[in-house]
Amino acid sequence: MEAKICGVKDISTLRYILNHKYPPKFIGFIVNYKKSKRYVELEKLKKLIKVKKKKTYFVAVIVKPKKKFLDKIKNLNFDFYQLYNASPKITKSIKEKYKKKIITALTIESKNDVKEYKKFKSISDIILFDSKGYEKSIGFDHKLLNDIPNSITKMLAGNIHFDDKLDKYSKITDIIDISGSLETLEKKDPKKINFFLKKINKIKNRK
Repeated sequence: MEAKICGVKDISTLRYILNHKYPPKFIGFIVNYKKSKRYVELEKLKKLIKVKKKKTYFVAVIVKPKKKFLDKIKNLNFDFYQLYNASPKITKSIKEKYKKKIITALTIESKNDVKEYKKFKSISDIILFDSKGYEKSIGFDHKLLNDIPNSITKMLAGNIHFDDKLDKYSKITDIIDISGSLETLEKKDPKKINFFLKKINKIKNRK
């Protein structure tokens, strides 16, 4: 199981994560959703991600992607676009035009929401199953994911805590994505990040 830390917005946190003994596979940046307290304004974003990311993938989290905005970030240091509220047709066109890997984010409340993955499985590289809360990190019943085939690369978010028994998620997801749980007073907390990354590493290396 791999880790994604989302909502990074300052250089000290970013450097801490990248230089950690067990860095996450993914780091996410909120690039156009201004309602989020983790939103990073474009000019700051350009400076923030101009770093050596080593083996970590940078993810642009984009809600209702628009061509005008996508053109502004097309040359930035991103490996993946994580798309909310984008149809299969739009998702495919973005992937082809901008040559980025795609994480399709589905917000889940019921079994019917989960089934939406079938429309994206031939387009997207990863399917993220998130809660309906966006930045509020509301939970949902993870048992709804039990029937998704292993051929789908799955990412899981929504009210997951850094000190949960994370190994319980290994049967239903390939990647754990957390953000708010790693914060203290609305700032990323290095102690919590360290605890989380060490825990994920133990799960990855258990026999």
